[in-house]
Amino acid sequence: MTKKSFLRAFVVLGLTIGSMAHAQLRVETSGVGASQIPIAIAAFADESIAPQQASAIIKADLERSGFFKVIDTGSVMSETTPVNYGEWKSRGADALVVGSVQRLADGRFDVRYRLLDTLKSSQLSGFAQVAGPDRLRVSAHKIADDIYEKLIGVRGAFATRIAYITKAGKEYRLEVADSDGEGTQMALRSNEPIISPAWSPNGSKVAYVSFENKKPVVYVQDLVTRQRTIVANYKGSNSAPSWSPDGTRLALALSRDGLTQVFVVNADGTGLRRLSNTNGIDTEPQFSADGNSIYFTSDRSGGPQIYKMSASGGEAQRVTFNGSYNISPRISPDGKSLAYISRRDGRFQLYVLDLTNGQELRLSDTAKDESPSFSPNGRYIMYATESGRRGSLAVVSVDGRVRHRLTTQTGDIREPTWGPFMK
Repeated sequence: MTKKSFLRAFVVLGLTIGSMAHAQLRVETSGVGASQIPIAIAAFADESIAPQQASAIIKADLERSGFFKVIDTGSVMSETTPVNYGEWKSRGADALVVGSVQRLADGRFDVRYRLLDTLKSSQLSGFAQVAGPDRLRVSAHKIADDIYEKLIGVRGAFATRIAYITKAGKEYRLEVADSDGEGTQMALRSNEPIISPAWSPNGSKVAYVSFENKKPVVYVQDLVTRQRTIVANYKGSNSAPSWSPDGTRLALALSRDGLTQVFVVNADGTGLRRLSNTNGIDTEPQFSADGNSIYFTSDRSGGPQIYKMSASGGEAQRVTFNGSYNISPRISPDGKSLAYISRRDGRFQLYVLDLTNGQELRLSDTAKDESPSFSPNGRYIMYATESGRRGSLAVVSVDGRVRHRLTTQTGDIREPTWGPFMK
């Protein structure tokens, strides 16, 4: 593969986006975890007065995780309902979820919940939260997060958001949604391609590449104010933005000096500094979890492989050795795993490499995968793939046991990026 065709491959991957109608994503789940916790979830008292049923959202979250066997109670139970623990234990439930929803005078809703341990006949957790009608789904996701953390021991990521690219006709859109694909909001629309979205560490901004000026330019957009800042608009290609863990800098791939190389820049576009200096193409930089290193893709060894160098530049060490074509590095939140796309036997598939012992695991069985992104708790990876000749988003647990796919009725969706935990 020539350097020119190698670079073109990265651009084409970002632009192969078909048309779609604006719609919520549909979730299809398959597979389960190594072990499932049986949990009974009752309908919340008076939740029918709200525009969204909290208990249904909680059920869907836990079922999608693959680590829970949800038992439908067939009854309504508030957090004050007396509980016969023996009855629920006999029905095979290790835990029971109950709650209520009350409309307040100002139009908001008071959502209360309790998580009960049927084996120990005690309360494991519970809290109350007030939410507006447009925040009820988030409240339910937060309850599911709490249940996940209390029973699995890992922080839940249901209340996080995702961003991705769609195309409707000749219009490209950067969209943001809840982690389950609901609550879609449009952050940007353009008649020119938008590629490579990347969340800021605090979840308030997204960096991306837009071709609206007939060339690739890197922007940072505030999702609340919609204010945009041009971070890189140099001669040639400006691409592949990724954030430092503290949110103060971005790593970029720029061709301003000839071949594409890795640079860093302050989040406001100042202080540009070149990090790599080779006769090959260095692209797709990603900060390590601690911010001290940068992983990137380079063809310096002949074909694209993943390398690692100091965040201040210098010599690089090769990281991937299996297969002749490995791209799109993404680091897990704990810094112990590397996700990437590898081409083997003509198939582009998702792999994860344990950086502590060098063990590699293939996580997908499709043939056109791209753009992996870890969930903020490190338990899942979202990536783009194809289903029935249409682009869709897929999610797989890091052990490969749990899978679900987010699709639309028509058209394609591409380039997902999973947002951080929200405060």
